[in-house]
Amino acid sequence: MRNAVKRLKKNNNAGTFTLQLTSMVDMFTILIVFLLKSFSTSAVHITPHDGMKLPMSSSYENPIEAVKLIVAYDGIYVEDKKVIPLVKGEIKEEALDSQDSDFINVLFKELDAHAKKALEIKQINTEAEFDGKIVMQADERLDYSLLKKVMYTSSMAGYAEMKLATISFE
Repeated sequence: MRNAVKRLKKNNNAGTFTLQLTSMVDMFTILIVFLLKSFSTSAVHITPHDGMKLPMSSSYENPIEAVKLIVAYDGIYVEDKKVIPLVKGEIKEEALDSQDSDFINVLFKELDAHAKKALEIKQINTEAEFDGKIVMQADERLDYSLLKKVMYTSSMAGYAEMKLATISFE
């Protein structure tokens, strides 16, 4: 019996194997590449307004940090603050300027206040700058004439560079 136990111990040492790491390293490399490709590096998140239908687009660009302007079916919002109520996607005549029917007074005042705040920050922090960028979410059910008025008023307030938030086809 002792000889059998000695033989098993002797054979057990001969049966060890060395671990081959090549396949495991390949698997981890593939996982890391997949995770890096699916990871979004953008710190800017744009969430659509409740009940809003954003238009579809095939192009894709990372979102930028800018003033958020939402033109929804129920109103116009600047940084989630309702500035102008809309009735079934239509703006009331009293919200427009009497001498320029494309100019929205209240929207201009709100955007101008944001621009002035950015310029005040620039005076304190020289690295910050006012670049006149705005990200607009617009409901696809709205009439283009309303969007044209919003874009015109935004450019008059100093926001000439406008990006339109859309949903990609993916």
